[in-house]
Amino acid sequence: MGIISINKLDNLYWLGRYTERVYTSIRKFYRIYDSMIEAPEGEYKIYCEKLNIPDIYSGNTEFLTSYIFSKENPDSLYSNMSRAYDNAIVLREELSSNVLAYVQLALDTFETNMTSRAPLLELQSVIDYLLAFWGCVDDYVEDEDCRNIMKCGKYVERMDLYIRLDYHIRDIEKEFNKLANRIHKTHMYYNIEKLDKLADVINEKSEASAGYQEALNCLDGIIEVK
Repeated sequence: MGIISINKLDNLYWLGRYTERVYTSIRKFYRIYDSMIEAPEGEYKIYCEKLNIPDIYSGNTEFLTSYIFSKENPDSLYSNMSRAYDNAIVLREELSSNVLAYVQLALDTFETNMTSRAPLLELQSVIDYLLAFWGCVDDYVEDEDCRNIMKCGKYVERMDLYIRLDYHIRDIEKEFNKLANRIHKTHMYYNIEKLDKLADVINEKSEASAGYQEALNCLDGIIEVK
């Protein structure tokens, strides 16, 4: 494909981040949905605080619906899926219609089920489409640099969420190794000092909560696009 423009690089990177944000958030949401229905009002506040998103909800019930489907809520799963689609649509030539189709299907699932009383069933379809999307990326995206940039976005986002949501340090180490292996194969700028510092922070910690903010600061500065 030749040299990737700055704009396309940005689109590739954020397509990787937004699709992963939706995927990992849904997986986490499965774990808290049933418990939150019967939890004391305001239980969702802990989740919002961990993700550093504003508390705009009146109670648990509103959170469970608005966080999934709201078009007006910029932090909703729907809004993040919509951003993924916005990045994907301008990459039509780089992705191919086969890859783009699964992003469209995932977004369509949100749009056609906004009044669903069984959101977990619909969200499973979104997960399936996103898994198919990444499978198609490997099969149909011919340019290796494009694939690597998207996957760097994917692993940065996954690490960010794993750190915030207190995943085990072994899970975070695993994703860091994937990022480090992938980022060296790209032609985009990255901050090697931040990458090395993040490796040190992770290696020094025995649990995910330790060094929380320091790890996030390093992660945030590794890749700079736009």
